[in-house]
Amino acid sequence: MSEAGQKQLLHLVFGGELATLKEVKFRDLDKLDIVGIFPDYQSALAAWKSKAQLTVDNAHMRYFIVHMHRLLDPETDIVTAVKSTI
Repeated sequence: MSEAGQKQLLHLVFGGELATLKEVKFRDLDKLDIVGIFPDYQSALAAWKSKAQLTVDNAHMRYFIVHMHRLLDPETDIVTAVKSTI
């Protein structure tokens, strides 16, 4: 549990260059940019926005936020997760 006694809601931010604009298939998996793992959605979103802004000129470059807490605990209620990050 975090300092405030709330459950951690980990989020992964990563990106890479897509092979085509029609599907999420990366051109080179060795060149994926792992931005980091963040303790809440707000900090993950800030990191995502920063990276997306830096690559705005490359239409094939995409960044994603993965809700790791949902993978680690599939029983996590989405409403509860949203409320705890507000």
